[in-house]
Amino acid sequence: MTLPGHRTLSAAALVGVLALTSACGSDDALRAGQEPPAVPEEIACFGGSLSAAGSSAQENAMYTWVAGYQLACEDSLILYDSVGSGAGRSQFLEAAVDFAGSDAALDEQEHKRARRRCSDGSPAINIPGYVVPIAVIFDVEGVDSLNLPPETLARVFNQDITRWNDPEIAEHNPDTDLPDLRITPVTRADDSGTTENFTGYLDAAAGGAWPHDPGGTWPIEPVEAAQGNSGIAEAVEGGGGTIGYVEASHTADMSTVSVGVGGEFVDPSPESASRVVATSPEREGGHEHDHALELDHGTTEPGTYPIVLVTYEITCLRYGTEREAERVRAFLDYVLSKEGQEAASAETGSAPLPSDLRQRLHASVAEISGAG
Repeated sequence: MTLPGHRTLSAAALVGVLALTSACGSDDALRAGQEPPAVPEEIACFGGSLSAAGSSAQENAMYTWVAGYQLACEDSLILYDSVGSGAGRSQFLEAAVDFAGSDAALDEQEHKRARRRCSDGSPAINIPGYVVPIAVIFDVEGVDSLNLPPETLARVFNQDITRWNDPEIAEHNPDTDLPDLRITPVTRADDSGTTENFTGYLDAAAGGAWPHDPGGTWPIEPVEAAQGNSGIAEAVEGGGGTIGYVEASHTADMSTVSVGVGGEFVDPSPESASRVVATSPEREGGHEHDHALELDHGTTEPGTYPIVLVTYEITCLRYGTEREAERVRAFLDYVLSKEGQEAASAETGSAPLPSDLRQRLHASVAEISGAG
């Protein structure tokens, strides 16, 4: 299967976002041919700058949100550094940025550190902002699509299956002429929420074929490693016999795997990915305004694509000044708005958040306040 092309930012994404910071409200904030993203009629604007860092999975969505917000709010300056989820969480906990984007919610130890970073010992909260499939992409000449069950995927990425014409791959693709070619798995070199969600899927769905715990760093010595989602996409696209995993807006026109779910194979799409999120409960034991989700990566529900990531916008519930809090509230209200979610979906193929969830998230964002 080939997904519609979205990976127009890739390696230049951060340059484009930083260009927005000098374009502030001008048409220069848009890429060539891009329509201005929709914004709510009564958008709340702030004066000054807002900084964030983190998930490369949401870099294309963040480009869209920053463009839309800055075109509507000429006095606002938003900086987003796509350094990966782990680095973004670290920068937030060190108070180097106002908020973080992360494909993994804060864990228990990070929540403890956040109370030292946030004002008055307040908690940090995880606000889901972006829901998207993680696509498994590959580059094998003459092969446009593949069906792979989770156990086979696990053995490929664990380097137990090393040739594309392996009988286990051929069994699920009987009409495909598979070459006798070495498989080159491309995995993340950085601490990554995309990796944490992908290994979480392998752990939940592949059973003993994946003998590692979920985590943000790749658990074995890589065959080939790359930085960020765009780095993996470029390495897979530029190789031969390569396979990797990326947030779906980075697939461009590359071939993707249909994964085994129950008795069928399911393609990555906004609709199939949203079915996982719609049935996922919030993590128990958290603050009332913390909305970390327990994703069911091991689902066998028909028509459900289980390799999904949710990118959280991680913020303090209380900042040192009301001015800081106002900036975070204003921008996140746009991210969570119907217009913001639809703009990101049009650009990246993400699944817009359900309206009832958006209402709960807006209520939590409204509780973000400043000490001064």
